[in-house]
Amino acid sequence: MRIDLHAHSSASDGTDSPAELVAAAAAAGLDVVAITDHDTTAGYAGATAALPAGLTLVPGAELSCRLDGVSLHMLAYLFDPAEPEFARERELVRDDRVRRARAMTGKLVELGAPVTWERVLEIAAGGAVGRPHVASALLEAGVIGSIDEAFTPAWLGSGGRAYVSKHELDPYDAIRLVKAAGGVTVFAHPQAVKRGRVVPVAAIGELAAAGLDGIEVDHVDHDEATRASLRALAADLDLLATGSSDYHGTRKTVRLGAHTTDPEVYERLVARASGAEPITGR
Repeated sequence: MRIDLHAHSSASDGTDSPAELVAAAAAAGLDVVAITDHDTTAGYAGATAALPAGLTLVPGAELSCRLDGVSLHMLAYLFDPAEPEFARERELVRDDRVRRARAMTGKLVELGAPVTWERVLEIAAGGAVGRPHVASALLEAGVIGSIDEAFTPAWLGSGGRAYVSKHELDPYDAIRLVKAAGGVTVFAHPQAVKRGRVVPVAAIGELAAAGLDGIEVDHVDHDEATRASLRALAADLDLLATGSSDYHGTRKTVRLGAHTTDPEVYERLVARASGAEPITGR
């Protein structure tokens, strides 16, 4: 089995619609794909309706969190999307993404960049607007030469000239909320140092003690040495070690199935969930 547990659709900052995402997953030879849009479940219906025969869809979300001033992402899988407290918290985060993106656009204009809020919204096309959409507007305007360039201190990187913070969950609250909704939590790309500051390894141990289920080990932003150390850490802490592409369509160069999760790990992840079940196309 080929299992990719981290992919984004246009419901957040991917370029594929949910229907296109599951079609691309089948075309890439995947058996299982997770839809993990940022702080939203809006892509579930479209992905489920278009699910190709034989492909299994894992409903999920990538949650925006912050710990001691460091931004981090928490993957949540197979939770009940209607659980009231968790649904309200996701809405708070989504609403603040709009304020943040608009404020960053305003800062870019002050810096002389020929971008507009209207164009950022057009690029988002109804998805959960965020920094990648602002970055795409910068690229389209010819201010930068690549999306990666936008995520530097010169522009939208943490602490950068046009950076604006946003409402984010405490990761301990995120674990509690996901658990209460019957879901499973995996710390996304925990040592992606090229993105900026990361939490110390000791913090991963504390999150594990609080109920964290796993860490994403095989990821494009982890080199081989980092993957080896994270795999050893997962074994020490009895955490699930997952692998995935973090696919965003054409917004990033990584392809679906670039990294995958071991079937045994996937089975253990599913067995821990009670809020929802994977859906297989007929």
